[in-house]
Amino acid sequence: MLAEARRAAIADMLRAAGSVTVGEVQEQLGVSPMTARRDLAELSRRGLAHRTHGGAVVPSISVHEDSFTQRLETETSAKRLLADAAVELLAQRDAVFLDSSTSSYFVARRILDLGFEITIVTNSLPIAQLVAAQAPPNIELVCVGGLLRTLSQSFVGPHAIRTIEGHFTDHAFFSIKAVMENGQLADVDPLEAEVKRAMIAHANQAVLLIDHTKLTTRGLNAIGPVSDVSLVLAHGAGPSDLRRFQALGVPVRVASERLGASLN
Repeated sequence: MLAEARRAAIADMLRAAGSVTVGEVQEQLGVSPMTARRDLAELSRRGLAHRTHGGAVVPSISVHEDSFTQRLETETSAKRLLADAAVELLAQRDAVFLDSSTSSYFVARRILDLGFEITIVTNSLPIAQLVAAQAPPNIELVCVGGLLRTLSQSFVGPHAIRTIEGHFTDHAFFSIKAVMENGQLADVDPLEAEVKRAMIAHANQAVLLIDHTKLTTRGLNAIGPVSDVSLVLAHGAGPSDLRRFQALGVPVRVASERLGASLN
């Protein structure tokens, strides 16, 4: 049995029973203990299993949330490429929503590097500080106020939603915790999910920025269906992932050193 088929079979075992041991994988799939452990480790890396002593269990849907500072240091190459792909969609004098994700922070840095004349509407304190520190005369900054979530350094809540709903932008660039198997976008915090939902609704083009980790983890709070998104910019997505978006009718563009072809 090929590795991917074997891992899919193990994932099915996990979903059916809630847990699996190395011995059970050995017995049912006829593999060595080393191969069983390697497969469980790979499923754990993808967010489809949580490793335990001697096996694995189904991961909790209530996933851990890292701080903004921690997330800023992960998948940095992917975020740079996603930012490069994002700014190709911009024109002078556009208005954009930027959410509190670190992917949007990379987009903000790229906008500043390129000197766009643009309006940025953001609920991200780090993005607001970045733009304000450089004080470029060609950028208008609209800060979304509200309740500050210290962990994510973002403003959320009713005041934030009212500010977002008071604006219409050409683009919204945002990221999420997970794209669920049923095509739902999900985030860790319900207030963050609400902010992203409002941005999607008030942007002419809502652009989802994701790396491969968003396709193998889970989120607790629903944002909406991926079909609400105008375009997905993806890094590290495999052919099956791209076909999955295509089946949902969502255009996908692969962000790489050389931008891949779009799937419509």
